[in-house]
Amino acid sequence: MVIIDETAPVIVRLSTVIDAPLTTVWDVHTDIAAWPAWHTGVDRTTLNGPLQPGSSFSWRSHGLDITSTVRELVPHERIVWGGPAAGITGLHVWTFEQNGDHVTVRTEESWSGAPVETAADHLGKALHESLENWLSDLKARAEQTA
Repeated sequence: MVIIDETAPVIVRLSTVIDAPLTTVWDVHTDIAAWPAWHTGVDRTTLNGPLQPGSSFSWRSHGLDITSTVRELVPHERIVWGGPAAGITGLHVWTFEQNGDHVTVRTEESWSGAPVETAADHLGKALHESLENWLSDLKARAEQTA
């Protein structure tokens, strides 16, 4: 099982509860081509092949062009991706857990690299805000879709 880099200068862990079926939440989250339609932090996406371990996708978020590689995928449970952007190596783990009529989505991400070492506080706050927005947008879209 792939985990974040626990030694990274920046680590953010957040979660939210979504009032929608697990299938809906998973489908919204893993439809990478549709991210710009609901995720305010993503300007564009390109999936480079089917969504599976080893495949990659390119996206633009907060002025950064990012290429992420899927490291692990367990349908309706877990997806992990990571990659470099502007000298930052990110590793992002998402887990999904059905709890009655709700789904708990947990996200944890680590950032390492020279830019992070020199501005860990600033970049940590930026990542925290970005992930809060992502979870909020995901919750809104999944609940609207359900």
